[in-house]
Amino acid sequence: MLTYEQARQKYELVVGLEVHAQMLTQSKAYSSDSTEYGSMPNTNISVITLAHPGTLPKFNKKVAEFAIKMGLACHCNISEYNVFDRKNYFYPDLPKGYQITQDKTPICRGGYVPVKTKNGVESQVRLNRIHMEEDAGKSMHLAEEIETLVDLNRAGVPLIEIVTEPDIREPEEAYAYLTEIRKLVRYLEICDGNMEEGSLRCDANISIRLHGETKYGRKVEVKNMNSIRNVQRAIEHEFMRQVELFENGLGDTLVSETRMFDATNGQTYSLRSKEALNDYRYFPEPDLQPFIITQDYLNSIKTAMPPLPNFLKEKFMNTYGLPEYDALVLTDTKEIALWFEELCSQTTNYKAASNWMMGSVKSYLNELNLPIAQFPLQPSQIAEIIGLIEQNKLSFSTASQKLFPALLDNPKTTATEMAKKLDLLQDSSDDLIMPLIAATLAKYPDKVQEYKNGKKGLLGLFVGEVMKGSKGKADPKKVNELVLAALEK
Repeated sequence: MLTYEQARQKYELVVGLEVHAQMLTQSKAYSSDSTEYGSMPNTNISVITLAHPGTLPKFNKKVAEFAIKMGLACHCNISEYNVFDRKNYFYPDLPKGYQITQDKTPICRGGYVPVKTKNGVESQVRLNRIHMEEDAGKSMHLAEEIETLVDLNRAGVPLIEIVTEPDIREPEEAYAYLTEIRKLVRYLEICDGNMEEGSLRCDANISIRLHGETKYGRKVEVKNMNSIRNVQRAIEHEFMRQVELFENGLGDTLVSETRMFDATNGQTYSLRSKEALNDYRYFPEPDLQPFIITQDYLNSIKTAMPPLPNFLKEKFMNTYGLPEYDALVLTDTKEIALWFEELCSQTTNYKAASNWMMGSVKSYLNELNLPIAQFPLQPSQIAEIIGLIEQNKLSFSTASQKLFPALLDNPKTTATEMAKKLDLLQDSSDDLIMPLIAATLAKYPDKVQEYKNGKKGLLGLFVGEVMKGSKGKADPKKVNELVLAALEK
């Protein structure tokens, strides 16, 4: 049996991803029913959701706005003329017996998502399309029960489906792509990106071929992956499963099927066969008119687009001079990025601002599991602390260990006021420091002689004694310079 590394050298992995993102609209795609998550089963329904005879759908315009935002963020072409279609198939949790979707006229065509893996490999994952559709309900199988219960609250909740080309060649690339998609939908505020709750779902189409082959192999679809890490794990396992079949001369037995991923053992297992292409009998939805996207409407959405993570990352690196690592951390969420932007409008020491954000601020937020919106201090207060350090009125250690915690307990106080109250401000005047240096050198004449004889490591002793005499109020850097000058006389 080949090892994973040997298999990767012989076989090429080919992956295409289909991501369903639930839109954060207040009402469903074609009715006014609520989309609230966590409601009691079968309470967010109406005769339209239940597809009673004589009822007619009405399109939620907000869904198109959200889909267009995602398309613009992914460099897609936006379709002017949009027709809705019926996709006919039976699910016990799909009341109509068909799904309203888009077949021939997806709202977004083409496009790409730039990604970078943790080991630094950059690529562009091309998109085939983004289209709008509605979700089905949810079948529930309770432990020890033989009945299947159906909750139709989710039926009709608006979705966009983001379909890639079969461009992904590494499991790590799939991980990076999904991380970027989740970041984009959160920046755009069109989806909460929560895979655990099912608001972001991913299916992976996986096949293999020998390196150098141009024809695609037989693909297998894998479902039921509730985290980005599990998508990567499922791809890794499925790659090796297919390699093993080919290595054992059983490649012809590989069937095109849908498989489920079991996160507990990291394996996939067969769910249903896909030997023949499903006949969904698409036809235009007769109860909904075509949806026309005018240039004025498109321009209004472009104007309202928020700054996106890649734009902010480049700005943080090029305008603020930050390392790429800092820029990536600070753009992980829109809230952190915008808070940092506000901080940078009030200080020009951008690297110090980055260090405070990634250090003391994020440590506090992580410890209490709080979003930046609930951080008790304002950007102006952090900028004031940075200013005090720059002016040598405060050391960084004193600021982070004493002033910062005190401000968190008294957030309505300015940094300067709190530093004065705690008697933390440094006094770097020669009138304070020079007498302390003289007293220290007089106290340790033997150590002074040892220093002059070449024992330069004693400098720290003298600096420490002066700092102690100043009760920590002297600037350590200036003390170091003055002590050194006195010893070298």
